[in-house]
Amino acid sequence: DAEAWTVDPWSGEERDGCVWGRGALDMKSQVAAEVAAACALAGEGWRPGSGELMVVVTADEEAGATYGAKWLCEEHPDKVRCDVVVNEGGGQPFDFDGRRLQTVCVAEKGVFRFTLSTDGIAGHASLPRIGDNALTKLAPLVEAMRHQPSLQGTPPAEAFVQALGLDVGDLDGALEAAEARDPRVAVLLGPMLGVTLAPTMVSASEKINVIPARAELKVDCRVPPGLGEDDARRAIEEVVGTEGYRLSFAETVVGNASALDTDLMGHIRAFVEREGSADGVAPMVLPGFTDSRWFREAFPDCVAYGFFPQREMDMFEAMPLIHGADERIPIGDLGFSASFFADLAPRVLG
Repeated sequence: DAEAWTVDPWSGEERDGCVWGRGALDMKSQVAAEVAAACALAGEGWRPGSGELMVVVTADEEAGATYGAKWLCEEHPDKVRCDVVVNEGGGQPFDFDGRRLQTVCVAEKGVFRFTLSTDGIAGHASLPRIGDNALTKLAPLVEAMRHQPSLQGTPPAEAFVQALGLDVGDLDGALEAAEARDPRVAVLLGPMLGVTLAPTMVSASEKINVIPARAELKVDCRVPPGLGEDDARRAIEEVVGTEGYRLSFAETVVGNASALDTDLMGHIRAFVEREGSADGVAPMVLPGFTDSRWFREAFPDCVAYGFFPQREMDMFEAMPLIHGADERIPIGDLGFSASFFADLAPRVLG
């Protein structure tokens, strides 16, 4: 809604030390910083001592990458084959318990969307007891999903807990401690620590005066990397039980991750330390999706991290702006991130 904006959302206007506009944070800013860094290196006469530096830019990551990174990795892998990928999904700083941390996205959760179906007997709605309403049978299932399944740690999620200075041996206690100190961090941490269930769509009768004989509840289910359909099924049954519905999975995409202890992580930690932009880094699991998945899948030895370093706008200020009104990025952060990319390439490639 353009009327919700302070500026023209398509203007790219510079105001109050920021560039404003749709996609300023997600992720025209990172594209600009990467291209600027590559151009600066080339202009200075730098050439890789080994390997090559590629800037890969595609436009349909949020539409499934059908004609972008997915297509390139599957149909033309030799053109994008790489050992290291620096992508979106991390780099925003946040404060917790007196320390500033900078996120590095090392993993992404999988998607196991499913449908719960209930059956009844149709009838005229003017006589509620003449039928058996399938829709009302969904109500307790929806209510049950106010609660999430038990927590389950994975290496990248436990690395985030450790970065917060919390006890990885007691995940429930760690989440409670995060909630007590900063509920915003708990909102971020909780989904990293296991399967999540979010009911989003209900369908039943097509006419308002007909008691439905069938009802369906669609649920967005996200599963940590390393876990699969069996883990999702156990989590579902833990929350809603095993009776009174039929379960069918509609979309299953296994999560993905890169190793934590890598040269790339070392370069990122060293940059953060040199620049003093944070007190440390926090490897994290992204609940959503980026193009890193396609590179990890196509090239199993590839290390793909999300890291677009910022220091002027913290994570909790930036997140509500993504895809929202008045999306903007500080100009200083554009320069800061470009300096990271320009510094990283010679360190990796010589």
